Amino acid sequence: MIIAGAGSGKTRVLTMRIAYLMSLGVDAFNILALTFTNKAAREMKKRIADIVGNNEAKNLWMGTFHSVFAKILRIEAEKLGYPSNFTIYDTQDSVRLITAIIKEMQLDKDIYKPKQVFARISSYKNSLITVKAYFNNPELQEADAMSDDLLLKTNELLNRFPEVLAKYQDRFKYIMVDEYQDTNHSQYLIVKALSDRFQNICVVGDDAQSIYAFRGANIGNILNFQKDYDNVQTYRLEQNYRSTKNIVEAANSVIDKNKTKLDKIVWTANDLGPKIKVHRS
Repeated sequence: MIIAGAGSGKTRVLTMRIAYLMSLGVDAFNILALTFTNKAAREMKKRIADIVGNNEAKNLWMGTFHSVFAKILRIEAEKLGYPSNFTIYDTQDSVRLITAIIKEMQLDKDIYKPKQVFARISSYKNSLITVKAYFNNPELQEADAMSDDLLLKTNELLNRFPEVLAKYQDRFKYIMVDEYQDTNHSQYLIVKALSDRFQNICVVGDDAQSIYAFRGANIGNILNFQKDYDNVQTYRLEQNYRSTKNIVEAANSVIDKNKTKLDKIVWTANDLGPKIKVHRS
């Protein structure tokens, strides 16, 4: 586990670790790197390509949780009763569908607000809370579409088909997860299942930078990492290369008030910088 304070160069650490593994002869096909944004994945892949070459870098399984597991689900789709060319709904598609359903069912749109309904459904799916009727009602699957089902269905795939789990456990011998503090329960279970065989997992994150609880992120995933895996080694990136001393010290004073936190002391060699202005509204 790498606890990476703000501005400490965590992307570089992940990049160099992957490049180092490949320099030792690890096959790129056996490396899984999960990020939270396509931008981060592209940036890391480019940096790695600059070190090991494009031919090697292109074979990495690297991307967002959704893009990587969408790829797996397309390969294994028939096992779950979906075609391999299933459609992936984005937020706009999903809200539009919910709006149509609310209208068709003649529900009060002031009570059943599409975006709020979507957010609740998404939250349930990310927490693996399913409605039994969903699986028993074929009409709900007619669109052959997925949105947050990508994670829910990946969990179902790995749970229901041991041979599929074994296949991907064997493939992904080295697993790396960026921004681990922002993983939700569904993502946590997928990573736990895939890494269970070799337990060769490296996560990078900072509990003090977790800001996505409103969309299901579970801070407990990083706080309890040492309990989930054997022989965990912890490294701390504590030097902030980005911010001034005033910013770092102010941030530290706020973080210090957290009731549960991972120990680290963030510092910087940068200038003191201007004083912080507090605006009250």
